[in-house]
Amino acid sequence: MRVDPFYVTNLVGSLDQAQANQQQLTAELSSGVSINSLSQNPTGSGENVLLLNQIQQDDSFTQSASLVTGQLQVADSALGSVVTQLTSAISLATSANNGTLNPSDVKSVGNQISGILNEVTALANTDYQGQYIFAGGQTSTAPFSTSTSNSPAVTSYSGDESVNYLESPNGQKIQLNLPGNQVFLGSKTNSVFGALNALIADYSSGTVDTAQAVSDTEALGTALNYVSQQRVTIDNSITQITASSDAVTNVQLQLTTAHTDLMQADIPTVSTQLSLCEPQQTALEDVIAQLNSSQNSLFSTVQA
Repeated sequence: MRVDPFYVTNLVGSLDQAQANQQQLTAELSSGVSINSLSQNPTGSGENVLLLNQIQQDDSFTQSASLVTGQLQVADSALGSVVTQLTSAISLATSANNGTLNPSDVKSVGNQISGILNEVTALANTDYQGQYIFAGGQTSTAPFSTSTSNSPAVTSYSGDESVNYLESPNGQKIQLNLPGNQVFLGSKTNSVFGALNALIADYSSGTVDTAQAVSDTEALGTALNYVSQQRVTIDNSITQITASSDAVTNVQLQLTTAHTDLMQADIPTVSTQLSLCEPQQTALEDVIAQLNSSQNSLFSTVQA
């Protein structure tokens, strides 16, 4: 019997393909993964890399957002406490300015405001995970200290004016900090520490220069309003990060679903295909065995 050489070649190729298909399906069935090599599915492998990179970028943003949100919340809480302390100082100063307190009571007001100055200084030196949040870029050193060598005393700032930002996946830049000199020193008309130190000096002797004390009290009121305005920046940043994090979380869910759909093997379908592949391979092997038994020289040559 003469066998067409093209038939023999196709037969051998079909057997090789059947064996390769069986190996691939067996690997998918055992691993549960539909793509086990680049050569198996170049397009799918490329899409897998893109999906994993995007998921990794979103994970990185989510982790950073969680960290900086904690820092912003601490900053917001600190500024809220500063507002409370300054409100108390204004109330004390107003009582000392009305001319009804005796010198001892006036000095007591000065001492209480001095205590408030210490509280505000501690708040201005608030740290988060070992980093001073109102120090600009100089986060390893407490930014504020007060020298009492002069009267009024002088509170100085040792940080810098660096402002940090977090960029969201959509390119939005979110401010993460407020330099302390901007918040607590401002200009001459809205300096928290300037007004507090001036009031302490106003009441230190027990005798009040009413005009000066009233002016310094008004300056503290201006400083209080300024701190409240600065706090809005922090609140806005928290809102922006929360919105961006929620958006990224939704995108992550979509990407994870897409990645699962891409990579996860369809077990029922693979099982069915494998069950069909095995008889096909057996049939090819039977045909080859029959041709081989006929000692067809052409087939023997091709097989060799």
